Amino acid sequence: MSAASVGTGGDHTRASMPTLHDVARSAGVSLATASRVLNGSTRKVAESYREKVEAAAAELGYTANLSAQATAKGTAAIVALLVADIADPYFGLLASGVARGADEAGLVVTIAITERDLQREVRLVRALRGQRPRALILAASRSTESSAPELQQELDAISATGGRVVALGPGGGDVRTVLIDNRGGARALGAALAGRGYRRAVILAAAEGVRTSDDRIAGFTEGFAAGGGAVERIHRGAFTRESGAQAMRDLLALGIDPGTVVFGISDVVAIGALATLRAAGRAVGSDIAVAGFDDIPTGRDVTPALTTVRVPLEEVGYQTLRAAVDEAWEPHPDELSPEILLRDSTPGL
Repeated sequence: MSAASVGTGGDHTRASMPTLHDVARSAGVSLATASRVLNGSTRKVAESYREKVEAAAAELGYTANLSAQATAKGTAAIVALLVADIADPYFGLLASGVARGADEAGLVVTIAITERDLQREVRLVRALRGQRPRALILAASRSTESSAPELQQELDAISATGGRVVALGPGGGDVRTVLIDNRGGARALGAALAGRGYRRAVILAAAEGVRTSDDRIAGFTEGFAAGGGAVERIHRGAFTRESGAQAMRDLLALGIDPGTVVFGISDVVAIGALATLRAAGRAVGSDIAVAGFDDIPTGRDVTPALTTVRVPLEEVGYQTLRAAVDEAWEPHPDELSPEILLRDSTPGL
C-alpha cells in the first residue's frame, strides 16, 4: 500500500466520524438541545428529546469530545483519582465507590498511581491539570510532605481553572476533605484487645510521616495502654503484604512471646504477618494474635478470620465523589465511622 493511499484512507475515516450536528439532525432537534444532552449540561431537557438524542448518538456511533468540552465549559467530564497502589484492595474498594458516584454524575474516572512518592504525585497532578478535570481526588495515604508548596501550587491551579480538589484526609488551601477516624478506630481496637486480656503488642507500621499509619499507631497505643497493655515494638515498613510478611520474619528471628498481639497497620500488612506465622509453625490466635485495619474481603476469608477495624471503603469513595461534584456538599462523618470486628485471630487470653 502506498503512502498516498494511506493518507486517503485516514482522511476518509476522519471525515466519516459523526459530529454533534449529525446527531442533532438525525434526532430532529436543535444543536443546543443535542449539546445539553450529550455534553453534561445542568439545564433540563424534555425526556422525549433526551431519548431521541441518545438513540441517534448510539445509532451514529457518536462520542463526546472531551477536549472540546473542556474548551467550551472550562472543565472536561473527567474525575482524576490518585491512589497509592491499585493492587491494594483498600484502593480498589475506594475506586469502586468513586466510579459509582461518577456514573451517576455522567463523568469518566481516570486513575493515576502515586506509589506514595511526592515528586511523582506532583508530576501526575501537573499532567492531569492539562486535561482540565472536573475534579481531582487525592486518595493516596497522605504524608507530612504532602503540604509541600509545589504540590499545593498545582492543586491551586486546578481550583483556579474551575476544577475541584478533594482529599481523603487532611488537605490545604481550597480543598474539600473526607476524613476517616483512623486514630479513633485504632484506639477502640487497642482498648478492645486489652479487654480480651492482651498485655503485649507489636505494631507493623508504614514509614514514619505517613499520616494514616501514624494516626493508627497513636490511637492503638492510647487504647491499649488505657486497658493496661503496652506496645513493645513498632516495626516500620510499608502498606504491603510483603512488608508485613518480612516484618514478621524479623520479629520471629528476634523472638516473640506467646500471648503477644500483632497489629498490622492495614489488613494487607496483617495478612502478610499471619501467613508468615503459619509458615513458621506458630498458631495464629492461640499463640500469637493478629489484628488489622480496613476490613477488606480477604480478611474475612483467611483462617482464622482476621480481627480488624471496618471502614466502609466503598462509601468513603462515593462520598469523595459527591464532595467533588455537589455544590452544597457537607461532610457526614457518622456514615464513615469505623467499627470494631473481633474475630478468631484474637480469641483472647
